[in-house]
Amino acid sequence: MFPLNPLTIAIIVVVVLVVLFSVTCIKIVPQAQAAIVERLGSYLTTWNNGLHVKIPFIDRVRAGITLKEQVADFPPQPVITKDNVTMSIDSVVFFKIMDPKLYVYGVENPLVAIENLAATTLRNIIGDLELD
Repeated sequence: MFPLNPLTIAIIVVVVLVVLFSVTCIKIVPQAQAAIVERLGSYLTTWNNGLHVKIPFIDRVRAGITLKEQVADFPPQPVITKDNVTMSIDSVVFFKIMDPKLYVYGVENPLVAIENLAATTLRNIIGDLELD
């Protein structure tokens, strides 16, 4: 074996650290997902599927979001028809995220917003109906 001097050991350590550091900067986004990237705390871009490289300590992958259609079952909603009949309607909502940036930054709690929008729309439609 050949003797290892301190310079050789230092070079090996630096090379190993650079390789490990480079590997942590590579991000693979799977099919049907998106990743929100922030640079120094501000929105930078949305990564779609594929291989991406981020700048270490400056860029941060904030959220991984599925772009598949999702199902949300919400509790029964009380509604009143046009002729003042009160009923309770159970709802299931199918939704798909079209803009990941708005999903992350547009509202504090997206699922609650979807539930309230579905309940409001349901009450509006049922409110125009008569049960007579």
